[in-house]
Amino acid sequence: MSIKHTLKLLVSHPLTKNQPVRAIVRFLKWQVGASFNNCPIIYQYTNNSKLVISKGMTGATGNLYFGLHEFEDMAFLLHFLRKEDLFLDAGANVGSYTVLASAHVGCNSICVEPVPSTFKNLLNNIYINKINERVKSLNIGLGKTSATLKFTKTLDTVNHIATESDENTIEVPIESVDEIVGLHIPTLIKMDVEGYETEVLKGALKTLGNSKLKAIIIELNGSGERYGFDEKDIHNLLLELNFMPYTYYPFERKLKKIVDFGSYNTIYIRDLDFVRNRIEKAEKIQILNSLF
Repeated sequence: MSIKHTLKLLVSHPLTKNQPVRAIVRFLKWQVGASFNNCPIIYQYTNNSKLVISKGMTGATGNLYFGLHEFEDMAFLLHFLRKEDLFLDAGANVGSYTVLASAHVGCNSICVEPVPSTFKNLLNNIYINKINERVKSLNIGLGKTSATLKFTKTLDTVNHIATESDENTIEVPIESVDEIVGLHIPTLIKMDVEGYETEVLKGALKTLGNSKLKAIIIELNGSGERYGFDEKDIHNLLLELNFMPYTYYPFERKLKKIVDFGSYNTIYIRDLDFVRNRIEKAEKIQILNSLF
């Protein structure tokens, strides 16, 4: 993310637009500090959670800049999940979503991150929040069946299953969602696997068909084209399983049904009344100077 693009987002993001100067100062302080000091910092993420952030961690630094980088989706998770739930973080990166689920909300999580160097950062965030007993962390990739595939390893948040043109790759064991969850069905899945969602969902059909699963946050941004996948097929599959696409408005606690999937993350929901009841009754959360 370029500095120009970041500054533009700082004055428009829901959690920073009301105090853009303060947000820009925070951004500049991080940029200057990181240029002189490569040591990680411990950032107070929410009132119940922390993040270990180092220079170059695009997703983690986004939370430092904006409070919640992916505001609508992260706020949905915070309002929807309860302590008795299981959360599956498929493509966890350094664990921003897992930390919200298991440190702030207090539920159990399964988090999956294939790249070993990123997985170490994920473990740091699990340890600093003392949520080891609530989180099952797996240094694997996800797919249709058990296998071994090559991943890129130097692209931070956009590491992916390697194609023939990719360099700097590493072999990673692959398992299916159905294998790793077994009989423990998640209430919410967040899936961000950089275009490989089609194959991951093929290995999750038992999980997807279980009524205990109420919602899926999934990234459908066209990345599947690199593997020859049409993400419209994912949309149609989820419709067949009675999931419908929504956008979430955290300040109003409102879900708005949409016709198609968005260009980034889309929230698919099944059992709308159940989900609405939860988000309407959830405790308010303060991030930066916003209460929602």
